[in-house]
Amino acid sequence: MKRSLPTKNNFTPYILLFVQPIFMATNTIVARGGVESVPPISLAFWRWFTVFIILFPFFFSEILKRKKEFNKEFLKLFFLGSMGCGICGAFPNLAGMTTTMANIGIIYTSSPVIIIFLSILFFREKINFFRIFGLLICIVGVFTIISKGNLDFLINLNFTIGDLWVLGAALGWALYSIYLLNWKSKFSLMARFTLIAMFGFISLFPFFLLENFYFAKTNYNQTFLFWVIFAAISPSIIAFSLYTRLQKYVGASFAGFTLYLFAVYGSIFGIIIFEEPLLSFHYLGGLLVFTGVYFARKKV
Repeated sequence: MKRSLPTKNNFTPYILLFVQPIFMATNTIVARGGVESVPPISLAFWRWFTVFIILFPFFFSEILKRKKEFNKEFLKLFFLGSMGCGICGAFPNLAGMTTTMANIGIIYTSSPVIIIFLSILFFREKINFFRIFGLLICIVGVFTIISKGNLDFLINLNFTIGDLWVLGAALGWALYSIYLLNWKSKFSLMARFTLIAMFGFISLFPFFLLENFYFAKTNYNQTFLFWVIFAAISPSIIAFSLYTRLQKYVGASFAGFTLYLFAVYGSIFGIIIFEEPLLSFHYLGGLLVFTGVYFARKKV
């Protein structure tokens, strides 16, 4: 069924468009605040384990009824869980140890442009001049942020390791988004998300053990419980549910603009909660990214 843009008498899609990124952007709070108390991979592992534990009672009957479909979709679900929950769950947490919330939010907005590039590469999607132009502008914007606006920094490849973790997460999200769209499933959206969360924490488990035994042990206390539950509910279950509902109103393309607002809210959270400075390279890089995405999505 063809999706239509919201009418003037229906404000729900507009409300969802601006409210959903608030919850999605709390990912940056987890990445910056949570890792101060919980090791980054441990936080990602327990986050997605908690998501699965919360959702499974509501969708286990559907999952059990579709055992054959589960066997057929096993590898695809594992890949989606590894990308969407594993890489996108752990990498931002690792990034939060050395970079700012503004950087995490803004660099993540490069993901839609990466999606365009990978769609051409793997699914032979046709591209026009505007998309090529937008891709180039967005790449310049991302590298402006990574290099902190310092050309010598870029030439010497002396990047902040946290920014590279975020760029890796953006690539992981792009792969997740492309295959989530192109791999059809017999499961409902939330049942599929439950299984993706399950494979997410399974893919993180060996790295959680390595981190716990060789790098940083997890302290299971009230602070740990707060961050895990917060991460499982706000940027995971609530953000995903609102995004799914928004898609029903306006379709995937228009709903994708929530990711651009994600950067704005992420920067605001950084300024308010962590008193981070908003520097000139954030303005320049953010402007370039938003401009690039505008052209990348523009049709002839």
